Amino acid sequence: MGLSDVAAALRDRLPELGGNMARRIRSEVESYTDETLIPFASLHESCTANADMVLGHLACRTDPDVRSAWETGRLRAEQGVPLADTLHAFRVGFEYLWSRMIDEARRHPEVTDAQLVAGSSDIWALSGRYAEAVAASYRETSAELALRREARRSALVEALFTGALAERTTPWEAAGQLGLSERGPYAVVAAAVPDPGQEPLPGIEGALREARVPSAWRLLPDAQIGVVSLTHPGAETVGLRLLRRHRARVGVSPLFDSLRDTPQALRFARLALNRVPGDGPGVARFDDRPLAMLVTAAPAEAKRLVEVVLGPVLALPAAERARLLETLGQWFAAGGVAAEAAKGLYVHPNTVRYRLRRIEELTGRSLSDPAALADLGTALHALRLLPE
Repeated sequence: MGLSDVAAALRDRLPELGGNMARRIRSEVESYTDETLIPFASLHESCTANADMVLGHLACRTDPDVRSAWETGRLRAEQGVPLADTLHAFRVGFEYLWSRMIDEARRHPEVTDAQLVAGSSDIWALSGRYAEAVAASYRETSAELALRREARRSALVEALFTGALAERTTPWEAAGQLGLSERGPYAVVAAAVPDPGQEPLPGIEGALREARVPSAWRLLPDAQIGVVSLTHPGAETVGLRLLRRHRARVGVSPLFDSLRDTPQALRFARLALNRVPGDGPGVARFDDRPLAMLVTAAPAEAKRLVEVVLGPVLALPAAERARLLETLGQWFAAGGVAAEAAKGLYVHPNTVRYRLRRIEELTGRSLSDPAALADLGTALHALRLLPE
């Protein structure tokens, strides 16, 4: 019988053998020393099950059964043990088992040296098969876990942007799970998708992470959207530089402090995206032209504002209307200084003053009244932005 008797004898002492094997692995594989990562009871159970499979094959000459190795690979992937350490532990386990077989063989005079040599080839072939099973199971489980994490992450990002976080998940918990800072400031980025399914900002999350700027992204049919943590000094500057490298059309929201405001920030980012000039790439920040963004956000209200404030001016003949509107625009651009506005218009300052008084008479709003001045400036801005 030879090694079959040796394997059977060791199999009778499985609990002790599994415990000693577990302690040997713990002493030689660093990550296995962490009780919170791999409880000793779990390791003992795995060692005992794998030793039983190996010894059962050697004792009964049955076909090798790698189910316990497959289960170990799955378990270690779920526990987060590195694959290299998991395979190292299997090597240590097989070495320990073979050493115990050598010791036990000394108690069996019928076991010859030739049988031991044959047995060593057999057990190391088994070691290879077990290692393959462990690695395959580990990789399969890791892929499944990655898909689950990505699905969970995608759902959390979607919930942030829609304001649909579940009652059991606070914005702070979501931030932790997404790797974002628990406190602001944050910004939302929206980049136009050139074709459905094509990322306009490929690799942006990794690039930002390397720059110590955490972010979370989602690809929609029309835009790639992301929320970015800007707590690190200089994070906003770094983020804008990385965004510009991609040569995409990008809108950036104002900064905000609570993740509860993410849906509104997304709206502002989309408004900024819509104001990127021309057809080429560019990065537009909402804060660079907030009035333009607000006018674009409410076109019906903006049109009504123009009609109420500038209606009498717009009712004039085309030539006079154009002169008055141009003069008002130059006066705003010159900071309210008639002489400076006159230079841009190539007219005398008194001409500018006359036209401004004409605007005041027509609109019933005084340019010396801050509230009326705000109405006129906003209406003029809206008139320029609204379609003809």
